[in-house]
Amino acid sequence: MPNALAKETSPYLLQHANNPVNWMPWGEEAFAKAKKEDKLVFLSIGYSTCHWCHVMEHESFENEEIAAVMNKHFINIKVDREERPDIDATYMAFVQATTGQGGWPLNVWLTPDALPVVGGTYFPPKDKYGRPGFPNICEQLGKAYREDKEKVLESAKNVMEHLRKQANESQALRGLPSEKVFGDYLDRCESMFDPEQGGFGDAPKFPRPTLMLALMQLHERFPKGSDESEMASDMSTDTLRAIAKGGIHDHLGGGFHRYSVDRYWHVPHYEKMLYDQGQLALAFTEAWQITEDDLFRQTTEDILAYLLTEMLDTNGAFHSAEDADSLRKEGDTEKHEGAYWTWTSEEISSLLDPKAASIFSIAFGVQAEGNSRPESDPHGELEGQNTLFRALQNDNLAAAFDLSEKEIAASLASSSKILLTHRATRPKPHRDDKIITAWNGLAIAALAKAAAVFSSEKYASAAATAAHFIKDHLWKDGLLFRSYRGKPGDAPGFPADYSFLIFGLIDLHAIDPSGGWLEWATELQTTLDKEYWSEEKLGYVVTTEMNGKALLTIREDYDGAEPSPNHIAALNLLKLAVLAESEDYAKRAEALLRAGANTLEKQVFAAPVLLAAHDLNNRGVIHFQIPQNDYSGTLSRLTSTHRPRAIFDSHAGTDILLCEGQSCRIFEE
Repeated sequence: MPNALAKETSPYLLQHANNPVNWMPWGEEAFAKAKKEDKLVFLSIGYSTCHWCHVMEHESFENEEIAAVMNKHFINIKVDREERPDIDATYMAFVQATTGQGGWPLNVWLTPDALPVVGGTYFPPKDKYGRPGFPNICEQLGKAYREDKEKVLESAKNVMEHLRKQANESQALRGLPSEKVFGDYLDRCESMFDPEQGGFGDAPKFPRPTLMLALMQLHERFPKGSDESEMASDMSTDTLRAIAKGGIHDHLGGGFHRYSVDRYWHVPHYEKMLYDQGQLALAFTEAWQITEDDLFRQTTEDILAYLLTEMLDTNGAFHSAEDADSLRKEGDTEKHEGAYWTWTSEEISSLLDPKAASIFSIAFGVQAEGNSRPESDPHGELEGQNTLFRALQNDNLAAAFDLSEKEIAASLASSSKILLTHRATRPKPHRDDKIITAWNGLAIAALAKAAAVFSSEKYASAAATAAHFIKDHLWKDGLLFRSYRGKPGDAPGFPADYSFLIFGLIDLHAIDPSGGWLEWATELQTTLDKEYWSEEKLGYVVTTEMNGKALLTIREDYDGAEPSPNHIAALNLLKLAVLAESEDYAKRAEALLRAGANTLEKQVFAAPVLLAAHDLNNRGVIHFQIPQNDYSGTLSRLTSTHRPRAIFDSHAGTDILLCEGQSCRIFEE
């Protein structure tokens, strides 16, 4: 019999609706039940395409005996972290502070007042991997609460007070970051750069497009031809080339997987996230502006084709993610990571003629025994399977097969089409089809930027359609909502939703200055300032509440898989200050930079977006005003060159105006 999650719309919560666990959604009803029954709450946070969330569900939450233990001792709550990033951030802060690590699933035991007691990530069903077995922990905590409740409550209270003290420290009002941080960032990137494989650090390797975008902006900052400029360009473009050629790239269907488990960008964690696609498309577009390398344009177009064919909802906005796990074939009962995306050598040989199969296999590193290194596949899930990566380029293939490069390209294109058609017959991985405002903002930015750079009406139309959907369905009475699946979710928009959407609208305004996008961006900024600005913290904050009381207030300051909303907001405000002619926006951007000065000077690698905003503030925005009678053609010419500080608008005159600060002049190309 389904539990209370059956009434929810989140794909993640619905995945757990038929568990024998008596799951409830987050809310006052669940905590009131915990108080009435005098039980701890077990809170489990994850998302629908999370591999280890699936593992723990299969091992524990689908197990009748373990579920009985959970139901006996706790009120059990499930949360989709993508719908409620505020709840996730609150308890992630606790788990990271008490265990030194974080991740998903995020599992935390709480008092009936929502104070954390004990937490962790994945727990096995039995003691192994150096971790205690999940049912044993449940029994021990249930017993501790029954026999020594006051001690448990006092401990939880003390821990939360400590977290609040750390989180509530006021940001010191200080000077702007020094210019030294730009060199520090280059030095830090150089010290971590992998000159052989691209990327920063060792395995696992995450794309982190914000790192490359900041480096490309520094390439333009330092004098042309200088060591610093060349180093910034080389590290960013070499990394993007490696990513484009690696197995993290879906060479058949387009788009990128989440991250690489090895240093070679070869074997990925196969889930695909919308926020990665948007940010990577922006990075590859800017790399093309710098180099005019066809690989970067092709990769941008590949990502956007994936969004427009696979991730596009019928309403015109974009879905959130595709799962890493799926069945190998119809009738199987067990899912495998990468099953949809990988190939056996025999499969390829059976689908292609011998010569085409040979060309394709050599081009994409296919081996008879499978191409995963042992360290990349410790559990043997990919035994005999091949993750496609670009092992040999067309010129070398042409020489090896005594063909022209044109013939090689035609053969690979034909083979790819045949294999993609066959792949579509496999059981498809789960799609999380909810629409998240923030992530759609990043997709809108990518489409709008590519529309300008590559003169694409298709991309421009797609960006505008997605923005219209969000405005029509997730913007009500001056407030944003976080997500949509058939209807708006209950959660409000958070700082990331506002700042990422504004970020996209600024790029959308550049390709359509008369579309009303700038006006909406300023409305959104007004609401973001009103609802989430903290004068004490000099930034935008999220607060998790229960029964009207604040549990924890958090200011996000790390540019990780998603950039910090505070750092994106700093970029936005500097641009809006010019576009909307508002000194207030410039002052607020400066406050964000002052508050982030300590981060930039001590942990600059953690804040590349804030570094980019500091550069924008330091050198100033370049404002192009383009005549209305030849707007699109002029915009295309201007954006064919890398101009990371540029913003674009139209005017009624006949000359292109270039404005820096209060000074404007006629721009001559």
